[in-house]
Amino acid sequence: MSSSISTRTGTRTSGASLQVADVSVTFGSFTALRNISVGFEPGKVHAIVGQNGAGKTTFARVVCGLYEPTFGRVLVDGALLPAGDVLAARAHGVDMVHQNFSLPPSFTVAEALHLFRTGTGMRSFRGKQLVRHCQQELDRHGPPVSARARVRDLSVEARQGLEITRALSGGQTRLLILDEPTAVLSPPAVEALFRRLRELAVEGMTVLVVLHKLAEVRAIADTVTVLRAGEVALPTTPLADVDTETITECIIGEDARAGRTPRPAPSADGLPATGERRPTESALELLALSTQQQGRDAGLREVDLRVRPGEVVGIAGVEGNGQQALVNVIAGLTAPSSGRVSMLGRDVTRAGVLTRRRLGLRLIPFDRNAQGVSLTSTLWQNVGVAGLLLARGQFYAPRQVRRTVRAALDRWGVKYRTVNQAAGELSGGNVQRAILAREITEDARIVVAAQPTRGLDLGATAFVHATIRELAARGVAVVVVSSDLDELRDTSDRIVVVRGGRAVADLPATASLTEIGMAMVGGRDA
Repeated sequence: MSSSISTRTGTRTSGASLQVADVSVTFGSFTALRNISVGFEPGKVHAIVGQNGAGKTTFARVVCGLYEPTFGRVLVDGALLPAGDVLAARAHGVDMVHQNFSLPPSFTVAEALHLFRTGTGMRSFRGKQLVRHCQQELDRHGPPVSARARVRDLSVEARQGLEITRALSGGQTRLLILDEPTAVLSPPAVEALFRRLRELAVEGMTVLVVLHKLAEVRAIADTVTVLRAGEVALPTTPLADVDTETITECIIGEDARAGRTPRPAPSADGLPATGERRPTESALELLALSTQQQGRDAGLREVDLRVRPGEVVGIAGVEGNGQQALVNVIAGLTAPSSGRVSMLGRDVTRAGVLTRRRLGLRLIPFDRNAQGVSLTSTLWQNVGVAGLLLARGQFYAPRQVRRTVRAALDRWGVKYRTVNQAAGELSGGNVQRAILAREITEDARIVVAAQPTRGLDLGATAFVHATIRELAARGVAVVVVSSDLDELRDTSDRIVVVRGGRAVADLPATASLTEIGMAMVGGRDA
């Protein structure tokens, strides 16, 4: 492992072998990993898969030195890695790109990369030489961004590319771990990411990728390792030697929840069940609606959209073409510059969020961490807040709220230790499930779901799809915004394509991927 190879970043030491031996991790009485023993070879892309809460992120954090194992050892090229020591892991060539981006949003790109490379704080951040050196590095192997740009102003794809550049800067990284890197990316961005990972593997690096979608595993990985309930369900196996059915069985096991719909949660405000209500002509109606552009997302331009009770309408489009604006204006988070919004026959154009929720609007936001939950608040506060807001003065004791929240979390299969733990302690997929547990209640009349299965495992994804169908059967109007066209075709009655802030096509769910794609990029107008 002492040889070196020439890469786009200069001369880099070849990849490192990784051996994890009998590793267990416990948090109090909870066991996150149990007797994990696996190995990974250099020069390959290794996929780590499993359901939410299977231990994938904990495993990755042990390897990169963030977590100290309760038992067991981690060896890199046969050398024992000091436990729970990030700096020691980096010195051994191990680095990780996390689900939640680590670069400070207020920093410039040059400042952020310099901070993580040197750990010397703000020293020499303003030097022109630093900016010039950083720009040269970005031009060679980073995303196409300016070294002077603020991190917060970059697209999601560019920020993730920058995280990878951060991990590789300095040329010392030999083993790169990426935790669910595709969860926030559009399909073209996923393809670009996979091309970069293949290049790194060809150059000799050891690449570990935590993934959920088996199609992505097939597209990128040389080997697959399956974790289930904190244990190894399938040891590291060449992908060519195992079929998809076997991988799926190892992931799901006997605890599969796929296809099982939850029992509706109790009404938060005492309103009758959805099925008992008389449907209106349109549950949700946008008429000639326009909004101002916000950030990188296009503003809406005279959008007409009608969703009937019991109908699922999918929203497709290349990221940044108005999807965020559409969700925000329906939810009441932003006001339209012109046009009208109606819900259940009532004009709510100027109504606030609480009024819309009392009418039965429920929202699954794009960004679960920034918009969906407070990561530092407890689970019972995050999930119980919805019922408290709609209580109309009724008093609920904290003990009663906790009991209701536990029932909702259990119904949705959320893996948690206690409702008193912070939401930020859950895996990304379990945070998403907690949001779904809060929003999908019996009194829901209109559900807007933005990327509802992003970061979810196979069983949970099937569970959400079945829930969408069950909502429609109950007469709920559902809007699904997703970058996964197969998901839209599987769940929707029809698909509306947005481009440049306009609704340019209204297609049946049976439309081909080519037809939908042409509308997204301008090959077909409505």
